[in-house]
Amino acid sequence: MAALYLLVPVAFLFVGAAVLAFLWAVDDGQFDDTQSPAVRVIMEDDEVDEREE
Repeated sequence: MAALYLLVPVAFLFVGAAVLAFLWAVDDGQFDDTQSPAVRVIMEDDEVDEREE
């Protein structure tokens, strides 16, 4: 039972830190464009290296 007196506040500190990190990331613009990185993988590059052999 005594361990809970330590573990519960530590768990609340971890949750608070995670929430603050998430809010910081949202404020910093990390989640502004979620569509382009997924589509960028399948888009064809304009610069194609065409070597004549």
